[in-house]
Amino acid sequence: MPSLQCLLRHRRRLIVIIARLGYTAKGLVYLLIGVLAALGAAGLGGDNVGTKEALAHLARQPFGTLMLGALVLGLYAYAAWRGLQGLFDVEHRGRSWKALGTRLALVISGGIYASLGWYGVELLDDPQETTGGAEERTAMLMSHPGGVWLVAILGAIFIGVGLRQSWRALARSYLNRWRQQDMSQRQRDLASGLSRWGLAARGLVFALIGSFLLVAAWQVDPAKAEGLGGTLDTLAAQPFGPWLLAAVAGGLMNYGTYCVINARFRKVKV
Repeated sequence: MPSLQCLLRHRRRLIVIIARLGYTAKGLVYLLIGVLAALGAAGLGGDNVGTKEALAHLARQPFGTLMLGALVLGLYAYAAWRGLQGLFDVEHRGRSWKALGTRLALVISGGIYASLGWYGVELLDDPQETTGGAEERTAMLMSHPGGVWLVAILGAIFIGVGLRQSWRALARSYLNRWRQQDMSQRQRDLASGLSRWGLAARGLVFALIGSFLLVAAWQVDPAKAEGLGGTLDTLAAQPFGPWLLAAVAGGLMNYGTYCVINARFRKVKV
């Protein structure tokens, strides 16, 4: 019996490490996206990029291969953690319809970050590797039977995720998942403020991406679709665009900070 308890304890510890590495890697990706967008808003270079373009930018830096390799491992850890949450229900969400919907969303999230990790592996082999943009991916979907409807559904999902992120920022529901007893009052207030800004900014961006996809489906025009980088470009082109872009870029950096906070303080129930 003691050996079984020891085995279970080591397994729990391994899952906690996987979760924390994953949250850290996701946070670093969004921090990089936010920094690049903020530099662009300030006229100091930079660029408006999505997650894959952010990895490509990192791969071309000095010691980029080393940094990207570590980040890829973290992204696969995050994908594994999402899989454990969704498929194996390590946090005991249950089998109600709401719980099953949440678990399915977690599995999909894991698949997305596994795909991002695989793109990072390709960049390790060839740092000049490029990927198709939102227009190309949307056109590919539309080329299949029912593809226009699929694009519309994806648009609705993005809007739903964006609204949920905004609601989490408003309700501060993330506080319930933190080990608040391990945080001072000052840490808690600062972490909460940064997280609210980050979640609200990501919610806005996701809602806009979803809106572009709905327009693309309505007009059957893939050119109307925009990914994360294109959405930031659109914000920058609006009246007071640099200020708007700076606010959203700061929010994306704060979303990355929120992920790092999760890596440190999130309750990982196993």
